Amino acid sequence: MRQSLALLLLMLALPAVAQIYKYTDANGNTAYSSQPPDGTKAETVELPPLNNVNTAAPPPAPTAPQPQNQPQPSAAAYQVLELTDLPQDEALRANNGSFTVGVAIQPRLQPGHTLQLLVDGEPYGQPTNVPRIQVMQLDRGEHSLAVQVLQDQQSIQQSQTVTLTVQRVHVGKP
Repeated sequence: MRQSLALLLLMLALPAVAQIYKYTDANGNTAYSSQPPDGTKAETVELPPLNNVNTAAPPPAPTAPQPQNQPQPSAAAYQVLELTDLPQDEALRANNGSFTVGVAIQPRLQPGHTLQLLVDGEPYGQPTNVPRIQVMQLDRGEHSLAVQVLQDQQSIQQSQTVTLTVQRVHVGKP
């Protein structure tokens, strides 16, 4: 059987002008040959036309490099980028002004990207690759928060801004 298959593959590789013959050998196996066997009944095999595969030309190379001061575009945008774990329609009660902000991001943060929290439009703390950001001793009152995705310290995407009011209990001396 293996010989028949190998022979068939060999015959299929021959030029289209060659004729292929099918017959049954002395052991009862189906065999193929480019020559009709002597003394054995053989039939010609009609093969379909060969397939043609057209190769696509490679895409053209970029003609001009991007300026150094502009961030490179990200390979894939984040479909979800938003702050979580913040109260909706009520003040955030944080007696010492400290709380944690979650970041929902999908797909996962890509290598080379970091998250930067913005408080009142200014970067807060150090960029991180962890989707939980600690805010420490934020003054009471109204604040705006957002998160940016950074690549090489350049913003490539920013969440919507969330406005919240921080309530702190003022403890005075008696």
